[in-house]
Amino acid sequence: MRLPPAILGNTEEVLREVLRFMSPADVTLSRYFKDHPRFGGRERGVIAEAVYAVLRNKSFYTDFAGAGNTPSMRKLALLGLSETAGIDALGGLSEDETHFLTRIKEVDRTLLPPQMQANLPAWLYEKLVGQFGQEEALELAAVLNTPAPLDLRVNSIKANRDDVMAELAKAPIAAEPMPYAPLGLRVLKKPALQNLPLFKDGAIEVQDEGSQVLAQIVGARRGEMVVDFCAGAGGKTLALGATMRNTGRLYAFDVSEKRLAKLKPRMARSGLSNVHPVLIAHERDAKIKRLAGKIDRVLVDAPCSGLGTLRRNPDVKWRQKPEAIGEMQEKQAAILAGAARLVKGGGRLVYATCSLLNEENDFIVEQFLAGHPDFTLVPMSAVLAEQKIPLEMGDYLKMLPHKHQTDGFFAAVLERKAKAKAEPADKPAREAADEAAEGNEE
Repeated sequence: MRLPPAILGNTEEVLREVLRFMSPADVTLSRYFKDHPRFGGRERGVIAEAVYAVLRNKSFYTDFAGAGNTPSMRKLALLGLSETAGIDALGGLSEDETHFLTRIKEVDRTLLPPQMQANLPAWLYEKLVGQFGQEEALELAAVLNTPAPLDLRVNSIKANRDDVMAELAKAPIAAEPMPYAPLGLRVLKKPALQNLPLFKDGAIEVQDEGSQVLAQIVGARRGEMVVDFCAGAGGKTLALGATMRNTGRLYAFDVSEKRLAKLKPRMARSGLSNVHPVLIAHERDAKIKRLAGKIDRVLVDAPCSGLGTLRRNPDVKWRQKPEAIGEMQEKQAAILAGAARLVKGGGRLVYATCSLLNEENDFIVEQFLAGHPDFTLVPMSAVLAEQKIPLEMGDYLKMLPHKHQTDGFFAAVLERKAKAKAEPADKPAREAADEAAEGNEE
């Protein structure tokens, strides 16, 4: 099917804005579509996929798009559209443009220099080669440069996986069970879900399998007090609440009121009543102090470079700068130390990122343990066995796109040593929790 002639010009226009890297690509696209409401769902999808194709292949495309008489931005738009819709879908091309696209399609990329094959900035390519070796780094990069699948989590409060699969099949939407997340389904195409009764009723949520596994290793139980320290829009919060069977108290902390606001309609859909969003100013907020030493489980999904999510957010590799990693490390260490104050004796602290880099992962955990002798590392192999997750890991969870078909995720489980003799708390844990919630409402 031929694309409308205007699609090329629109793709070129929004691509020019995206490649300025002044804001995340999805934000720029959303703003563009809001300003151009005449586009239907199909047109928006075609333009967005073409833009993401250019971002994934930027090194390779820009090397070729600068040659010849056609303006390079038009060539980039043509390359993106031909990658996602096919050359035959593009009407009104000159003979030179058709020849150009055909020639690029026939290039054997395995003969290109390794960094161009990887389609990564030099600094990131070098880091991955140093960490994984060149062969595995290229294998990882190849998968990072493909679109991510659509993963769903079944809300166990409202449904079970088999019933959801059967209901999706009626749509018809093909989905298959995930290998690691017991409530996960991978949708084989990318249909619109927002209008499905399953989605409107809160029976399903969009969530990467790696994120689902991360929520599971927290090990939250019925009746416990749990904190999601960097909750964001609450994907893992909702998974934790369901694991707790809507009992106990689950606090969703975040420094962004806007992100917490996005959690509220998701909570309403989910049917959870044990989730308490709490806006905090920083990791040393007084609301945290009130709960110090009283929480059973704390999840810290720390702010990070986001380099494990390049299949979904390919612009990150071009927007992220190497000097930002050091700034991230300082923030990660401070947040982890702040969250650790919440954990009671015998309780667990889970540190996680969606980064691939050791500097944001292993290094932060080892630094924390060196300064906090009251915490010990629980080997991930033991945690996975506890949760009956069929993954082989050592001390840490390291989920990788080319090995596990998930986003890149890191996690470590840290346990606070139980005190030899219980000391009376200044206030009962529940009372302190109530005060924390009330402090958020004031």
